[in-house]
Amino acid sequence: MPRRNWAGNVRYSAQRFHRPASVDELRRLVAGSERIRAVGTGHSFNRLGDTTGDLVTLAGLPPEVTVDRERRTVTVAAALRYGDVATRLHTQGCALANLASLPHISVAGAIATGTHGSGEANGNLATAVAALELVTADGDLLRVDRDADGDTFAGMVVALGALGVVTRVTLDLVPAFDVRQYVQLGLPREELDAAFGSAYSVSLFTDWRSPRIGQVWRKQRADEPAPPPGWLGTTAADAPQHPVPGMPAENCTPQFGEPGPWHERLPHFRLGFTPSSGDELQSEYHLPRESAVDALAALDPMADRIAAVLQVCELRAVAADGLWLSPNHRRDTLAVHFTWIGDEAAVAPVVAEVERRLAPFAPRPHWGKVFGLDAEAIAAVWPRYADFRALLAELDPAGKFRTDLLDRAFPR
Repeated sequence: MPRRNWAGNVRYSAQRFHRPASVDELRRLVAGSERIRAVGTGHSFNRLGDTTGDLVTLAGLPPEVTVDRERRTVTVAAALRYGDVATRLHTQGCALANLASLPHISVAGAIATGTHGSGEANGNLATAVAALELVTADGDLLRVDRDADGDTFAGMVVALGALGVVTRVTLDLVPAFDVRQYVQLGLPREELDAAFGSAYSVSLFTDWRSPRIGQVWRKQRADEPAPPPGWLGTTAADAPQHPVPGMPAENCTPQFGEPGPWHERLPHFRLGFTPSSGDELQSEYHLPRESAVDALAALDPMADRIAAVLQVCELRAVAADGLWLSPNHRRDTLAVHFTWIGDEAAVAPVVAEVERRLAPFAPRPHWGKVFGLDAEAIAAVWPRYADFRALLAELDPAGKFRTDLLDRAFPR
């Protein structure tokens, strides 16, 4: 049972740690607890998953992966990692439409925080959710379904773990497909939109030290043509790349257009290897896609301050959706992700200045990363904020699943 998050910057303050072996055991635990939270793979960089009461891992529940070919869905145990689910799906000729940059994250945790991959036409990972099963505050087992529960369901998917402990998730499937990955270097910033529209999934990496985008990771379906020489003013990488300078490229998924299955190309990092750099903090802000150029320009005057505490910055496109607390709610998005050095004192004032400069563009923070926005700022950028507060009060009136961060963002 982990006592710290993955990055090591959060030491959990729980009084008790639990690993139930069955859903019934979990239900009794939840019903009898005053404060409780579930922890997955610990890839949140703030205290969203912390509690002063009981902390529970679902890693002891049966690792279910059940495909329903008629409905084109798969039902999985919530604690499973995406990489493990994907490997099992691929053997059955099935795929998920998209994956995040690292396959090491748990299904429930990624969904709860609105975690995403990239691609103009690809929604975040939570948009694939067709149904959820969760243990509510009184220990009841509740199942909610996209078709049966409609608008309320849209409020319960990206829910920050605040409505209950999710035990099973049903996800939409597509047929398995192959992907080729190419890395291009030195993209002019004015070609940003063209780059995002050039492949199934595209990620751009910059260090804020150069006016050009350092790396473009293009993940295209295997039957599409390779980028031509000089594509958008770039050059093709002549050696395997890692997004973070100085980290070994062997940790990353294959490049140079080598075809391979979707789950071994859509993530940046290989399942059995260290993702990103490990010693890091992360922040991310989701901005209206049409404001991308102006928003990046607003950060240019502080480029030196960003670069001084930055390992790498990733830019991704995410399609709009209807989920209440999704960072992509009702708007196509540019996601600006910062992988900082692991020094909270040095990073905090830079994060505050980034938020100040991005404020005119209605930034929505990634729920699982470092941010400083208060309830007023959060309410201003999420149209369904009041509806979620009402749902929170209805399903957890005593605040059993609340944390300090939830109290800050959704005060009672």
